[in-house]
Amino acid sequence: MGTITNGNELDKPVETVVGGRYIEMEQDGGQKTVKSRLSGLLWHGGSAYDAWFSCASNQVAQVLLTLPYSFSQLGIMSGIMFQLFYGIMGSWTAYLISILYLEYRTRKEREKTDFRNHVIQWFEVLDGLLGKHWRNVGLAFNCTFLLFGSVIQLIACASNIYYINDKLDKRTWTYIFGACCATTVFIPSFHNYRIWSFLGLVMTTYTAWYLTIASLLHGQMEGVKHSGPTKMVLYFTGATNILYTFGGHAVTVEIMHAMWRPQKFKAIYLIATLYVLTLTLPSATSVYWAFGDALLTHSNAFALLPRNAFRDVAVVLMLIHQFITFGFACTPLYFVWEKFIGLHDCKSMCKRAAARLPVVIPIWFLAIIFPFFGPINSAVGSLLVSFTVYIIPALAHMVTFRSAHARENAVEQPPKFTGRWIGAYLINAFVVAWVLVVGFGFGGWASMTNFVHQINTFGLFTKCYQCPPALSPSTFANPPLPNNVHNFTSPFTLAPAPAPAPVSFFLNHHHHHHGN
Repeated sequence: MGTITNGNELDKPVETVVGGRYIEMEQDGGQKTVKSRLSGLLWHGGSAYDAWFSCASNQVAQVLLTLPYSFSQLGIMSGIMFQLFYGIMGSWTAYLISILYLEYRTRKEREKTDFRNHVIQWFEVLDGLLGKHWRNVGLAFNCTFLLFGSVIQLIACASNIYYINDKLDKRTWTYIFGACCATTVFIPSFHNYRIWSFLGLVMTTYTAWYLTIASLLHGQMEGVKHSGPTKMVLYFTGATNILYTFGGHAVTVEIMHAMWRPQKFKAIYLIATLYVLTLTLPSATSVYWAFGDALLTHSNAFALLPRNAFRDVAVVLMLIHQFITFGFACTPLYFVWEKFIGLHDCKSMCKRAAARLPVVIPIWFLAIIFPFFGPINSAVGSLLVSFTVYIIPALAHMVTFRSAHARENAVEQPPKFTGRWIGAYLINAFVVAWVLVVGFGFGGWASMTNFVHQINTFGLFTKCYQCPPALSPSTFANPPLPNNVHNFTSPFTLAPAPAPAPVSFFLNHHHHHHGN
């Protein structure tokens, strides 16, 4: 899997240039010990499969739990259409990023640059191809996006664990998980995520099918309404959350750099996206079918499903997955920080780990200030993802290849089925226009309106976001809606659902926040 092919063994002339100098990827020669074989199996990955696992497991994560919430805002048809549309658009811009990376790397290697102890990042690709202004813009958007991406993982950890153990409030859980996630400073690079990204994909697959089956077995709750879409604000907030779902390729360059043969990356993201759609479409559709408008005040799908062993397993798996995704989002930030303080080529992992710690502190702090699981995804999607992974790559591709000379000497020509250069140019122009108007314009307005509404309703530093209100002893004595309790047990329930769950749900549902 991790073998290196010499340039002269390749029969394609284009790949000879790129494929010849992957020295920095080679493992040390000599006999393979059991230890090195084991580390190769679990730890040191660089194959196309590893890249696929990394892309697919990095793409969904906690968004799986907020997509039903987006469907309740968008309605079923728009929800499905936006997923397919943004899935294709995301695959296209990931393809552009991979082309620009190969272009940059090939040019640099012709100049005999050595990347042995250096991880190429997106902002360096922009710098090498388009100059320092592009680099600064790319760096600003990418870092802010990855910073908030990491914040979202922490919020999601606290939001999920609360459904297993509500003895501590969500804010306290955020403190605890912040400390756990800080251990990602010890993972050197994306080579070392082989076992993690494989497990991550297994976890999201389990959770997606659990959500689907549990919702179908639960059946529609009494009086279920599917009134979406009702408000422009909600419609564009939901659409932007889906834009965010398929904008998980801010780490594409780092994942490609960890491959033995980055040229193979081109279709990987598309295949990963197709797989992800088999998880997101059934789960979001069935949860929305079962719970309808109730999802508008429950941005985490776990909140509505009856508690049983299957749900607890899903929660635990998502927690581990969020830890992995935190590492995915944070590792590029660690690299940027190391380059900034001049420690990136340092051999000692302990020194590097210590130097990386300051990156985790602001993430921890922000997760405690804005614990709005769901709305924060849309805000990040519209203001950061729109530029980071859609607009900037499309513009960069257009500008890099604007001259005939650049197009003739391109390492990689655009595919025939997209209409070569003219087709690529038109697609890029469409992506930029669409994302600017719909994603950033309408989406930015809607998600910030929703976000400010959450701040006004719950306040900053809120202790427990969207938690059921505390129940007084008299409520337990006379539950207001005893005939509805049967709704919350299903054939899928192993243990009977705890009594407070339905009661708290109905209380929470009546104490509805109107603007949401």
